[in-house]
Amino acid sequence: MIALGADHGGYKLKEAIKKYLDENKIEYTDFGTNDETSVDYAPIAAKVAHFVADGKAEKGILCCGTGIGMSIAANKVKGIRAAVCANAYCAEITRHHNDSNILCLGGRVINEEQAVEFTRLFLEAPFDGGRHQRRVDEIAAIERGEL
Repeated sequence: MIALGADHGGYKLKEAIKKYLDENKIEYTDFGTNDETSVDYAPIAAKVAHFVADGKAEKGILCCGTGIGMSIAANKVKGIRAAVCANAYCAEITRHHNDSNILCLGGRVINEEQAVEFTRLFLEAPFDGGRHQRRVDEIAAIERGEL
């Protein structure tokens, strides 16, 4: 299960990603928005982030104009590691090294084809563990106020 969300700036990317998920029979829940009418991104990011953090979705994808606002908002939720990615390498490596659970994309930064490719890479890439697990654990320690 994938949790999806976008504001008006990321709506077209989200729709392209939904088409890819449908074609590949990947289940998702869409938290909106449902058109290009201006909306605030933080409430949408919160819904997706909580859905992922609560274990109702394995991963999430958030889209706004740059991906930055969505990532800042999503990362406020304990257990979320949301990464803004503007290239294929980052979309893949953030899973391998950071065990990122939310991909954030920008509709004013990348095109729909790139969004689909980055989504594919993000969803297919495993977490490498090993030395990277220690670093993910340190991030969790920051959330707990221990580091």
